[in-house]
Amino acid sequence: MALIIRPFNNNDATKIALLLKRNFLEINSNDYPLVQMHKLAAEYTPEKISTQAIFGHTYVAEINGTLVGTGTICPFWNSQTESIILSLFVQLEFHGQGIGSAIMKYLEQDEFYLRAHRIEVPASRTAKEFYLHLGYQLKHAEGIEDENGYIRMEKRR
Repeated sequence: MALIIRPFNNNDATKIALLLKRNFLEINSNDYPLVQMHKLAAEYTPEKISTQAIFGHTYVAEINGTLVGTGTICPFWNSQTESIILSLFVQLEFHGQGIGSAIMKYLEQDEFYLRAHRIEVPASRTAKEFYLHLGYQLKHAEGIEDENGYIRMEKRR
């Protein structure tokens, strides 16, 4: 199994939207109300994904030409010293095979990561342990969720 991580191109947007939709509805719905996950799935259109890639660096992971994961890193509110990880997801059939960790390692070599003193990630309840394992810490010691139900996590360099 040869994993390739490459930069996003607009032809990837529809596949990424479907990957996110499946994760929201089949995985994150275990931790969040299904109605909330349907709303998120509807928001992450191919157009939104393409727009997100304009402001950040989006990468896709492929195995044998099949898109199996994605992740994006962007400046945090146009900061030169802070960045944010967005939309890190892996195809359900490939969960637990190290693909998410490989995408994160790739993102941590990106210029937006390397120039940042602090990297934030809005983690879902589902992904909290994954990010803790990668060295991210709770931004707020209580682990309170923001208005969207995300647990704000960060890593300082």
